[in-house]
Amino acid sequence: MNRFLLSVCLAALLPALASAQTVNPNAKVDPKNNKVSRPVVEKPKQKLMTRDELRACLNKQAGNDAEAKAVLAAEADYKKERERLMAEKEQLTKEGEAIDANANAIKAEQAELIKSNEALKVKLPEMTRSEQKAAIEDYNVRAKGNDAKIEAHNKHKDEYVAKAKAFDAAIEAFNKTGKDLETRSLDHLDAVDGWKKACGNKAYDEADEIAIKKEQAAAAAAGK
Repeated sequence: MNRFLLSVCLAALLPALASAQTVNPNAKVDPKNNKVSRPVVEKPKQKLMTRDELRACLNKQAGNDAEAKAVLAAEADYKKERERLMAEKEQLTKEGEAIDANANAIKAEQAELIKSNEALKVKLPEMTRSEQKAAIEDYNVRAKGNDAKIEAHNKHKDEYVAKAKAFDAAIEAFNKTGKDLETRSLDHLDAVDGWKKACGNKAYDEADEIAIKKEQAAAAAAGK
């Protein structure tokens, strides 16, 4: 039985080939010579693919189907990575804003310390020795506290800068992945179009298909 190798965009096989010959129902018979005015029309026989051609087409079709699934999976991974990067970007933005706010608070505290120091210089001569000692110790405690805040701030900022650089690298890799995926998708579509031109809607012998499937099953079993 002859069958058609369908394009991947079709869902069902085409009907089997019609009979090799068909008679025109409108043919008229001349009563004088009993000749048919319109002779039987012979359709040209459908050229069938060879078994090798069919095998090549089936292999290409299987490869295209596998690549289609792989591209869809890669697109799903790409979408997940985009969502992850968007969430990370939002988190980094908030963290950067918090670091800026903390820097401003430390600077404001430093300004207050400078004012306190200037005021202390003026007041010290008027204070007793014990008052001077207490005022100086109080100032030093606040100054050390500010220094500790600066150290912690700078450490946090360095960590943030490292994370920001890593994020920029991830974005660069993500953009490259997107371009590669776009190219891969276009290549796949080209491969499908090539299959349609080379194999789509071409007739083949069902016996060849059965034989090829047996070969593939035997090869798969041997591979196990």
